[in-house]
Amino acid sequence: MSARGLFITGTDTGVGKTRVAVALLQRLSAMDRRAVGMKPVATGGGQTVGGLRNSDAMLLLQHSHSQPAYSLINPYVFAPPIAPHIAAAQAGVRIEMDRIIAAHRQLANTADWVIVEGAGGWRVPLNEREDMAAIARALELPVVLVVGLRLGCISHALLTAEAIARDGLKLAGWAANQIDPTYSTVEETVEYLAGRLSVPLLSRCGWQQSCVLSLDALTP
Repeated sequence: MSARGLFITGTDTGVGKTRVAVALLQRLSAMDRRAVGMKPVATGGGQTVGGLRNSDAMLLLQHSHSQPAYSLINPYVFAPPIAPHIAAAQAGVRIEMDRIIAAHRQLANTADWVIVEGAGGWRVPLNEREDMAAIARALELPVVLVVGLRLGCISHALLTAEAIARDGLKLAGWAANQIDPTYSTVEETVEYLAGRLSVPLLSRCGWQQSCVLSLDALTP
């Protein structure tokens, strides 16, 4: 039986994709599922004794079953905290889907679940032709949309959900993550989006609080 998986995207960069991905890995592990994380492309890497590493990818590795090789978790990592296609061009590298697919296949061979986290939002470019959506499509994964709860997030969430549908991919659920402690209409926003998105709310994360997950719609 092949591994199940999810692709974690967000309404923007910095909205809590890693936070939600780690919470999913922790819950699946607590359910005795062999769960591993993956961040195919990352920027903002720092030099370590093991080479260039991205902090989000390292968190996914830390919470992954059997601790796979970093190169499988994060096939492409670049130092500058800039758009991936620009970082790759500056490094003289082209981000290739075949490499990402091969890494994912190796992870899936030893896991029950692979939680794949994108970089930035749904339309972040990878090269002159492909964007983050192409990874979800190539890996044939349903999508979880992380909504950073702040002013403007409703439009961003609905536009992203529309783009996911236009790309022919399944929106399996969404996560609400409060990223602005001064945002005063959290409950109203969550209620509105729950009605408009019409998919399960899988994760609810309060400001500086642990995430509350409901995975009944995903796990038997």
